[in-house]
Amino acid sequence: MLPQVREWMREAAAMKSQYDEAERAVQSLAMRITMMGGIVVNRERAAEDIAHRDTAGQRLRAVLENFEQSGVLVKDLDKGLVDFPTLFRGEEVYLCWKVDEASIQFWHGTHEGFAGRKAIDQDFLDHHEGEKAQ
Repeated sequence: MLPQVREWMREAAAMKSQYDEAERAVQSLAMRITMMGGIVVNRERAAEDIAHRDTAGQRLRAVLENFEQSGVLVKDLDKGLVDFPTLFRGEEVYLCWKVDEASIQFWHGTHEGFAGRKAIDQDFLDHHEGEKAQ
């Protein structure tokens, strides 16, 4: 599953980047109009910027739905950080992975977050239930 999640993360990051760029263009136009008390607007360009933003937003939502449907929790899209719910000693915890990591090597409790990451050790492997850490 990790290769698929890696691909989704790359696609989501690209779509977010495109969305942010288009949103900045739309906001810049709106700000210029407001600051100047109205201007002659290149409507075709404005419509292109809005359409680009909307398309990127729709594609980003579609990619994020892939994560949701697979049970993967996106924690920080900009950092490429996701969690995989699993069980350790009968309690829900998260396997934690960043896009630049070769494999899943860390876990943390549901209330600890990234700062609480712990290395997957033999104790975790011996008492882990669910899909095995990769």
